[in-house]
Amino acid sequence: MNILIDNKSGAPIYEQIYTQLKAQIVSGALGQDEALPSIRNLAKDLRVSVITTKRAYDELEREGFLYTVAGKGCFVAPKNLDLVREANLRAVEAHLEEAVKLAALCGLGGDELVETLKLILEGGV
Repeated sequence: MNILIDNKSGAPIYEQIYTQLKAQIVSGALGQDEALPSIRNLAKDLRVSVITTKRAYDELEREGFLYTVAGKGCFVAPKNLDLVREANLRAVEAHLEEAVKLAALCGLGGDELVETLKLILEGGV
């Protein structure tokens, strides 16, 4: 497991931890039932507050990506394919929103943007 904290990103630290762990779970880099570092150990390794790591873990657990076993720690939950699909759809939407913004900056209209997407889907670009 690899988590990098970027103090210059502007994103809250708990969100950076949450986003990176979620990405590793969705991609399969962290497997089902794999034990995660304890909240305290992760906080120590990242040199952040225990409250910060707890918040990231709580968010992941609330969304169904982690489960906790009392006295044993936090583990990667079995993949819920609907949950994974939803996470991927949100990522696609974010990328498309960014593409629309970039298209507007360079004066590319909606029709041209749709045509570009069609070409990409067909493998022509």
